[in-house]
Amino acid sequence: MSAQVWLPIAPDEIEGLPEGPRYLFWDGGEEFPADPVDCSFYVVPYMKPAAVGVRPLPEMSSVEVVQTLSAGTDHVQPGLHHLRPGVRLCNARGVHEASTAELTLTLVLAALRGIPDFVRAQERGEWLGGFRSALADKSVLIVGYGAIGAAIEDRLAPFEVARVARVARSKRTTARGPVHPLTELPSLLPHADVVILSTPLTDETRGLADAEFLARMKDGALLVNVARGPVVDTKALLAEVESGRITAALDVTDPEPLPPGHPLWQAPGVLITPHVGGPTSAFLPRAKRLLADQLTRFVNHEPLRNVILTTGS
Repeated sequence: MSAQVWLPIAPDEIEGLPEGPRYLFWDGGEEFPADPVDCSFYVVPYMKPAAVGVRPLPEMSSVEVVQTLSAGTDHVQPGLHHLRPGVRLCNARGVHEASTAELTLTLVLAALRGIPDFVRAQERGEWLGGFRSALADKSVLIVGYGAIGAAIEDRLAPFEVARVARVARSKRTTARGPVHPLTELPSLLPHADVVILSTPLTDETRGLADAEFLARMKDGALLVNVARGPVVDTKALLAEVESGRITAALDVTDPEPLPPGHPLWQAPGVLITPHVGGPTSAFLPRAKRLLADQLTRFVNHEPLRNVILTTGS
């Protein structure tokens, strides 16, 4: 029997899919496209609630690969205990770097230059002048220096920043300079004008930006979160921004979606976008290329890209 592949993008829209598998379209609808027992390669629907993506997993007794179209896999991992040992979980490294890095720079520049104030002034018909901060000559700290963190630094390069410091789980050296381990984060925070969070959500990073973390940030610093909402302690952040000591630009929040009436909506110095770092016109071409490549590797029994973990190991 040929391998069965569930895709959240119509198969006839993806160039380069290898012959052999039976391709079925499922984007999270109520009805499954076939019996989940027969699925060999499952591509998780993109930008759907976590409960949707994990719903077929308990029945996928034959699945060999679970592929997300997101950089993070935290929304899928709670359902992996249903799967037999040896199933590979792969993320979408290479798909979201450009879009997320673009949004990161957008948030940094908008927050520093006061763009939200100007938009509100335009709605009032008011000419609002004044002195604003520039990104030039600022010290930037990137916390979470993976593919997205590196893409952010690529886009920072033309802006004449004074310094970029990089932090990841473990120490290493890159062409651009050293990457500091998380253990050195407390000593780096007081020197950064802009702190950018681009980490995956793990047990280690959940609540990373807590009261102590935020207290170490220098007065007037900007916190930018393009990682996951729970990386930041919302209560602690509210205390800092309401005091006026720091500002924030958030593409992700905790809770998410942010409910009407939540104090973050009206908090001073906070710019919020509704988790739009990934879903742009750049997504589909890159997602399709990734799927064609991964499935070619799968059919040819070649090593897959972006394997995050293997169940049972």
